[in-house]
Amino acid sequence: MFEWYKTGSSRERKTFWACFSGWALDTYDAQMFSFLLPALMALWQISKGEAGVLGTAALLSASLGGWIAGILADRYGRVRILIFTICWFTFFGALAGFTTTYEQMLVVRTLQGLGFGGEWAVGAALMAEVIRPQHRGKALGFVQSGFALGWALAAVIMTALLAWLPQEIAWRVAFWVGVIPAGFVLFIRRHVKDPEIYKQATAKVQEKASFLSAFRPGIIRLTLLGAMLVTGLQAAAYTIMAWLPTLMVSERGLTPGPVIFTMLVMCAGAFAGFVVTSWLADRYGRRPALLLFSVGAWIFTVIYMLVPLSTNLLLVMAFPVGAFATGIFAVLGPFLSELFPTHVRTTCMGFSYNLGKSLGALSIAGVGVLSERIGLTQSIGTFCLVAYALSVTAVLLLPETRGVRLEDVDAKVLGDTDDADTPLNGQLSQSKI
Repeated sequence: MFEWYKTGSSRERKTFWACFSGWALDTYDAQMFSFLLPALMALWQISKGEAGVLGTAALLSASLGGWIAGILADRYGRVRILIFTICWFTFFGALAGFTTTYEQMLVVRTLQGLGFGGEWAVGAALMAEVIRPQHRGKALGFVQSGFALGWALAAVIMTALLAWLPQEIAWRVAFWVGVIPAGFVLFIRRHVKDPEIYKQATAKVQEKASFLSAFRPGIIRLTLLGAMLVTGLQAAAYTIMAWLPTLMVSERGLTPGPVIFTMLVMCAGAFAGFVVTSWLADRYGRRPALLLFSVGAWIFTVIYMLVPLSTNLLLVMAFPVGAFATGIFAVLGPFLSELFPTHVRTTCMGFSYNLGKSLGALSIAGVGVLSERIGLTQSIGTFCLVAYALSVTAVLLLPETRGVRLEDVDAKVLGDTDDADTPLNGQLSQSKI
């Protein structure tokens, strides 16, 4: 499980910590806002609809920012853009702590969201291009386990701040505290360099990455199927993360204390899921891991939502729900990075991931509307069923990429190899694995 790190080069280890810490920070900043919404609603007397707009605005701008960051990373370098995104959303995060009106917060959160989106695609591509092919799944899986850490930190720190400080001060301090981990991430990234494969690939092509790169012949099918895969996984994950606390309180009768503890157990399950899924992806393949965890996530989610469970069972079952529904994302990084050539990798990954993220986020509103007709538990179960069916369909239409050399993907696009030798044509030569 940890051989890739023990035997890895200094460059691989530095890149890992740079990507892991950035992903944790990105998640922390994104998740902490959900804990602050009740305080802002009370202080500024804003409606639930207006509060929802604040969250949606940042999410939509993050999708656009992720695509733009992907293009810029292909044109100007992975590390440079990663550092820029951290500086961007940290600056606007600190600025959010000084806002005094709803309108000011909406503008600042929208601008801050532009920085959020770039972290995933660019960081995943950077790690994929540095690590050895046989360990790519495990390394990127551990990178994305930073999500569980950021989620847990947001739950603990926000709960503490809101409990210890006056409400009108706590939410401001919450934004300002984000500067501390951001400085830590920038410190880690100061000696990380762009991979050699990126430098060589961009030197060979004259055409620079652009908005049209994701729609080129031979790439557009992979781009759209990648977006379809992400849409399904994100729709289910958003449904669970957004509505689960409400479900626990309104329909299961839990108090805030047990809810927080249950969420932490789910975070622990998510971390375990990242580790196990990443190992399975390297051992048995990307597609088998995605299929197994898609089915498992839906089964455990349905049990959790529809079967009457005691408080203790709700706590215990939170672990497998987190492991399957969130841990499945460990496969996305290596899988998508192995589908696209280096000179447009972050452009295509940024488009696929962020389009899927935007479409998936619509499930939050969809569950709310449907719950008025059939109930919240049934709505969550239905949306998760449709979402995972969508992801399974996309997986079945995409090629297996386990062990592929990124140089071979580049060679295919540049016309240096036979069509059957690369994943772009839906197949992989066994000699490449």
